[in-house]
Amino acid sequence: MQALELDIKELIISALALEDITPDDIDAEQPLFVKGLGLDSIDALELGLALQRRYGVTVTADSEETRRHFGSVQALAAFVAAQRTR
Repeated sequence: MQALELDIKELIISALALEDITPDDIDAEQPLFVKGLGLDSIDALELGLALQRRYGVTVTADSEETRRHFGSVQALAAFVAAQRTR
């Protein structure tokens, strides 16, 4: 799972063009939105598209379940891993 978390961190950085941030700067357990990494709704859309392109996962817009999946890098990694096994 750590390799997947690292890959997702790198995807976040590249998809959102986060300058001056490295994967080591992102705590896998920290929130991605508001506090923590401080992403916003536009970032969520871009990240959702990037996840879909890279991993082939489908993300439903504006659902409570999606908000949980986007809660942290750790949660995203668990979501992607679960989708891959289907």
